[in-house]
Order: sequence, then C-alpha cells, then structure tokens
Amino acid sequence: MTAVAVIVPVHDEEDLLPACLSSLADAVEAASCAGVRVEVVVVLDACTDRSAAIAAEFDVVTVELSVTQVGAARRAGVVEALRRLDALDALDPVDVWIANTDADSVVPANWLTHQVALMRAGADVVLGTVRPDFADLAPAHVAHWLSTHHRGRPPGNTHGANLGVRASVYGAAGGFSETPEHEDVRLVDAARALGAVVVASDGAEVMTSGRFEGRTPGGYAAFVRATAQQLA
Repeated sequence: MTAVAVIVPVHDEEDLLPACLSSLADAVEAASCAGVRVEVVVVLDACTDRSAAIAAEFDVVTVELSVTQVGAARRAGVVEALRRLDALDALDPVDVWIANTDADSVVPANWLTHQVALMRAGADVVLGTVRPDFADLAPAHVAHWLSTHHRGRPPGNTHGANLGVRASVYGAAGGFSETPEHEDVRLVDAARALGAVVVASDGAEVMTSGRFEGRTPGGYAAFVRATAQQLA
C-alpha cells in the first residue's frame, strides 16, 4: 500500500488559503481514486486571522503552533500525518510519501498522482517546479519568466511549495529543521548526502503567490522581488 502525507504550513493566509485547500481537495480525490491513502495536515502557526476557520471548512487535520517558524511547522505536520497514517496501518516508511506545499499555492489535480508515480519509479525526493501567479506580476515580469523557464527542462531548484520525499529518507536525513526558512533546502542537501535518488520534474507544476513580501525573510517572495527589481 502507498500512503501520502500532505503538509501545509500556514501563517495568516486567510486570503489565499481557500484556493490552496480547494486545489488540494482535487489532488487528494485523484490520488484516492488511484488507490492511494492520503492524510492532509494543515499546521496553523501563530495565526491571528481566519485561517483556522477556513481550514475547518475542509477535510483536513489541523495542528496549532505559536512559533512562527516554517521549519518547525512542517516538522510538526509530518509528525502528526505519519502518526495518523500508521494508526490504521502498520506502514513501512519506504512506502510512505511526504508531499509538501504552501498555503499561498495552488497545486494541479495530478500533483499527488504524479509524485507517487515518480516514487514508484524509484525517486526518493521530487523537486517540483513552481511558477508565480502571473496576475500578481507586471507584463514585463511575466514575459521574462516565460522566456527563462522552458517546459521539459526543470532546473531542479528546491521549493517547499512543491517538494516530495520518501518517509524513510526523510527520517534518515533528520527531517525538517526547526528554522525560520531554508528548511526545505537543508533537508534536500541532507538527503543527497545519503545518496538519495533526487528527481527534478515539471510534470505537476505548482502556482504560488507572486507577492513581493512573503511569510519568511527569504523564500520564493524574495526571488520574485529580486527579479522584479532587476527588470525595473
């Protein structure tokens, strides 16, 4: 049996969270129809807005923290998701996949089935591509993005908004570090050091917010902001 734990860290995302969770519902349905068991955990980290109420409207498990650290949030989500998956089935970590995205992101319907297919083909880590929401960008920025990102040639960058890892490798690599940012990069670096099979793919690209100020000091928002400044 293949099982998937989906982790979504949230810090005050009432505006973008509904679209994220709606897209996840579609991805979970597709995976369930393919015989994959899925557990979605939304980690509400120091939320002061309506994020908790929004999450309650969806078929997800919620965990609440007050640390304002995306690494700690992801780590707590993984712990809870794996606990729930193992509560019903004695699962081998080799057969469990951990799919990660962000609350400001929208996943495609094939997001989970695509990662599971790569897992079954031997991948231990999947580095999925991410694109900004073009509605948030100026036309020149959109044109630049399209001219520098080509389908079929994923660059292999690490994005927490589109990252998958085999549970056995996640555990061996030490899991997500409890840090304010770059916990995803550190995890992938540790997995590579162990000899994990790392696959880059744009077969299930995630759309994330094109905002210039994100919920972490760096992250994807910093990349979008820096690119806009170069084009100004």
